[in-house]
Amino acid sequence: MIRLSSYVQGQWQEGTGDHAVLVNPSTEEPVAEASTEGVDMAAALAHARTVGGPALREMTFAQRGELLQQMANALHDYREELLTIAEHNNGGTRGDAKFDVDGATGTLASYARLGSKLGDRTFLVDGNVTRLSRARFVAHHVRLPRPGVAVHINAFNFPAWGTFEKVAVSILAGMPVVTKPATATAWLAWRMTQIIVDANILPAGALSLVCGSAGDMLSHLGPHDTLAFTGSADTGGYLRGQDAFTKGSAPMNVEADSLNAAVIGPKAEPGSDLWYLAIRNIVKDMTQKTGQKCTAVRRILVPKEWADDLCEAIADDLSRVVIGNTADKSVTMGPVATANQLRDVRAGIDQLAEQTSVVCGGSGPVAGVSAAEGKGFFVAPTLLRAESAESAPAVHQHEVFGPCATVIPYDGSAEEAASIVALGGGSLVSATYTDDRKWLATFLMNAAPWNGRVLACTAKVADETLPPGMVLPNCLHGGPGRAGGGEELGGVRGLEFYTHRVAIQGDSGILGKILDIPAQ
Repeated sequence: MIRLSSYVQGQWQEGTGDHAVLVNPSTEEPVAEASTEGVDMAAALAHARTVGGPALREMTFAQRGELLQQMANALHDYREELLTIAEHNNGGTRGDAKFDVDGATGTLASYARLGSKLGDRTFLVDGNVTRLSRARFVAHHVRLPRPGVAVHINAFNFPAWGTFEKVAVSILAGMPVVTKPATATAWLAWRMTQIIVDANILPAGALSLVCGSAGDMLSHLGPHDTLAFTGSADTGGYLRGQDAFTKGSAPMNVEADSLNAAVIGPKAEPGSDLWYLAIRNIVKDMTQKTGQKCTAVRRILVPKEWADDLCEAIADDLSRVVIGNTADKSVTMGPVATANQLRDVRAGIDQLAEQTSVVCGGSGPVAGVSAAEGKGFFVAPTLLRAESAESAPAVHQHEVFGPCATVIPYDGSAEEAASIVALGGGSLVSATYTDDRKWLATFLMNAAPWNGRVLACTAKVADETLPPGMVLPNCLHGGPGRAGGGEELGGVRGLEFYTHRVAIQGDSGILGKILDIPAQ
């Protein structure tokens, strides 16, 4: 069994004491173990700040971007090995593994291209000059790398993509990183970090990895350090209460629970291209990564007169999903990631089923294909149906983080659709399917404030659009309210979290030369 060590202070360090055991979710067999007991978190952070930080800040955006491209290339060289690790520890199919690993390398490459575009600068100019007098007295707003360390605490579902999308933005911004993957699926992030360290790509202290508990790490954060967290709303709330954020005002970004919606609008009637696109996207979101995606659809809104047709169509597609051990290539949906996750998903389905009817699936035991009897964290893809939005308040309050979604009939109006979406308290993404321009405009104006991203699917882009569950590096990822209130990615917008905005006032000529800004 592999023992996962932490990479801190420029060296690999094994934890002591009891080790957490990582398992293959299809077989429940142990695959690795990890511990951070004995790891000096204060020293790890200090090394990143004092060694990695200065080295990165001296580099231009173009130079940092080149580092990211080298990282992407190095990881791609080991793609097959990484896909196998993902299958053995994360529980997904080969396609799920590609989604995670290729998402990581793709995001690194995307931010590498952005670095090249930003060029030979070490900071960002924020907007145009602000004139403060009739003559030479002006102000410039600039964004500088924070002189601290970026701490990343990641979720179990995307150990590759979730880790390296954050790393890509931090490194390009000029901040060193201490990243902590979720322990249960940390094997993949550990191996990817190992590849990068062995390739000697990054300056010393630029990237550190903690495998196991975070320990007292957060108690050592200062005002220029940042925390990017992906996980449950409850944990996010707990972290917000730490002194580093309440007293020290350290920046914190949270991506949490999200009751994402798919909304079928007028002119997307049964049998239309938009109808079939909606069903295809819904089923993909429900089953990809076994529904363990923060952007997966949880609520499906459909005009009342089409509700029966939609339930029948989705259930028919779900009936063809093959559940089981992902070592069997006939399997199209694997297990959830952990025993705790299986328990929570089953309990969540039962909770929602108290206020809805089960169209297909349910919380009962599932015998996975090619799995030993009684082994594997398998759950059936489950479609529920509510009588109305009001009759099932739990659907808008509780996220089942697995292959489960609820159909909610509505009156067909944009106003009611938007109001139902808002009941979720804030989401990462909602998708609409309609060619009705007036309906769409009304929906967007009312629903957009409750979402971090809205995908408007029309017939003209049906062949071009990506599913709503696809996170793109050049679009914002995050959402208001329940979704955490944070923002990640979004191209150059992602750099804002890791940089400090300052207004510099003075002589236009002197500041222009210091900041290398042409006279305006």
